[in-house]
Amino acid sequence: MKNRILTDDEIFKYFGEPLLPGDKNLISINLPYSLKIAWDLNKTVNKISCHKKIATPLQNVFNDILNQYGLKKIQELGIDILGGVYNYRKMRGSNRWSRHSWAIAIDLDPNRNGLKTKKPLAQFSKPEYKTMIDIFYKHGFIGYGPEKDYDWMHFEFGQIPV
Repeated sequence: MKNRILTDDEIFKYFGEPLLPGDKNLISINLPYSLKIAWDLNKTVNKISCHKKIATPLQNVFNDILNQYGLKKIQELGIDILGGVYNYRKMRGSNRWSRHSWAIAIDLDPNRNGLKTKKPLAQFSKPEYKTMIDIFYKHGFIGYGPEKDYDWMHFEFGQIPV
């Protein structure tokens, strides 16, 4: 099964309605290393909330990143900077729901991988991040950067059973 950007209809069919705070489908996963909060790098989290249907793949992403890069390299590369996962909201400038409303997307290092930042300026477009991107794809995610050359911070689940 190929990873791809899912349609809104597919998202609604597989994940249901966007998750309201406290929804039973919103669960926490433990991270194998701390993530710094992008807007306050002095604060860290050891857990993140995501949709229960992607909890295992997302956990596996972080485990594999740690195994491939090691903590020191993760920190050097800024792979440990969290921009967010769950956020009940519409997409900017749109009437459509953000994938973050289902907690099926994660943003990393948003300051260096902004919404409109393209290669070669986007940090994650550089060769040293290819392994990280491959890990996301291995576990069923897609990245807007590799797919569309914008929003390089954004990785969302892109695989549903047929």
